[in-house]
Amino acid sequence: MNSPDPRPVVAVLFGGRSSEHSVSCVTAAGVLKALDDERYRVLPIGMTRDGVCRIVEDAEGFRFDPELMPEVVDDGTEIIFPLDVRRSPLRVRGADGMVEDLAVVDVFFPVLHGPFGEDGTVQGVFELMDVPYVGSGVLSSAIGMDKRFMKAVLRDAGVPTSPWEPVTVRQLRTDRASVVERIRTLGSTLFVKPANAGSSMGVTKVSDPSDDAALDAALAEAFAHDSAAIVEPMIVGREIECGVIGTRFHEGPRASVPGEIEVTGADFYDFDTKYMNADAVRISCPADIDAAASARVQDLACRTFDAFDCSGLARVDTFVTESGEVLVNEINTLPGFTPTSMFPVLWEHSGMRYEELVEALVDIALRDHRAAG
Repeated sequence: MNSPDPRPVVAVLFGGRSSEHSVSCVTAAGVLKALDDERYRVLPIGMTRDGVCRIVEDAEGFRFDPELMPEVVDDGTEIIFPLDVRRSPLRVRGADGMVEDLAVVDVFFPVLHGPFGEDGTVQGVFELMDVPYVGSGVLSSAIGMDKRFMKAVLRDAGVPTSPWEPVTVRQLRTDRASVVERIRTLGSTLFVKPANAGSSMGVTKVSDPSDDAALDAALAEAFAHDSAAIVEPMIVGREIECGVIGTRFHEGPRASVPGEIEVTGADFYDFDTKYMNADAVRISCPADIDAAASARVQDLACRTFDAFDCSGLARVDTFVTESGEVLVNEINTLPGFTPTSMFPVLWEHSGMRYEELVEALVDIALRDHRAAG
């Protein structure tokens, strides 16, 4: 009789319902390759764009191709999640309708980007199951995802950030004049962003806020992704990003070396620039900034991580102005995690290989869950 498999079960959850489905699939390929199958039993769980989960055996082969985006396709099977705290196994319903036990998951590693993934929704499922998972909790994830509340937390924590104005669809419909008046006080060049979206989806640069048509078009683009938006002034400065890892109950946050995003062939760092036009972006790591600015970025990144009560990982994006002022632009509680994404690259240059980073995050998830009781 064979003895039970002693390896912890790590379920990597990817794909999802957001516009970043394909990016998530590529992230999963990197994580799956990095997990040591001698130490872990790995379950690659893909979620279709309609929210159906299934085992995806060939997920390690996903790669980002602008002509053919990777996608989780429904094959007639479905993973059933037990919403209890009794360490019940995941179950799988076959195409024939038969249901079988699959495995008891020891830790989830979600790499779902955007809404329905990094916004606290799937984290709530893990909490109902009482299963450890990589990354921040429900509240941290939700607030970090919604730029309106994210900005408020930064302000109340004393973390310097740029001015902003929140706008909702209802406000624009019922009192456009006051909305436009508020927006135009921010400056001569503005960025309009959906409150809840990732990878710069739905972001528009407005070079002339007095142009009603341009402003309305930018707001319409943002509202195509969410019912709320924020408007910010353009900050003249260098885009410096910093990775943070840490626990809620044990070690405090630790910052990577900062890195710089330089956009050379596009107007700003939007989705197409990030994923479709690599020649338009140059990443410098470590960033070529002086020691004082680098230390300030790292300090603010750690303070931001703590302000949101994060666990596991986060990427904090900042602007460093010509005067040396550092402003936190945003926090990403579930950053891109392909081997060439900024977060792993930052840690690679800080002395932690991709495989080591993946293992450290699984370890943090397990230890924080035990400490939470």
